[in-house]
Amino acid sequence: MKKSKDLNSIQIIQHAPGAPGLIILGMGPKRRLVNGLQKLKELLDEETFWANGRDYWSLRTMLFNSTEIISIWENDCLIGFGRATSDKIYRAVLWDIVVKSEFKGFGIGKLIVQNLINQKSIKNVERIYLMTTKKSSFYSRFGFKKELKQKLMILSKDH
Repeated sequence: MKKSKDLNSIQIIQHAPGAPGLIILGMGPKRRLVNGLQKLKELLDEETFWANGRDYWSLRTMLFNSTEIISIWENDCLIGFGRATSDKIYRAVLWDIVVKSEFKGFGIGKLIVQNLINQKSIKNVERIYLMTTKKSSFYSRFGFKKELKQKLMILSKDH
């Protein structure tokens, strides 16, 4: 049985760098005040293991320092999110790409990735990086490949 969902009511928001409308006013679709930062926290808490439990101050800082931010809404419900950082010439990194469970399989993740990699600050960089634990096959559809010549190294500064 094929899943079905009417996606005509979704709205993609390309936030200004730092997402001041989302951070300060909590704006969502059509500039409505929908407590957007709280909805972002709930989405991350419900749908991720790696971003679960982030506090509001950290989320504000994260958004403020992001180059590109995409959110996807169905009416006033946040159903997708993604962000990127970029030096606008050599490197960009995609971060925190999340889709609400009941909307997985309907192209929401694809919309987020395509919107991010086609942004002016990213589309002409030499390399776009991302890290994933379980979704390699999803990202390979966009041309991402496992890099065997480099090693991921981490200096953990857990707070």
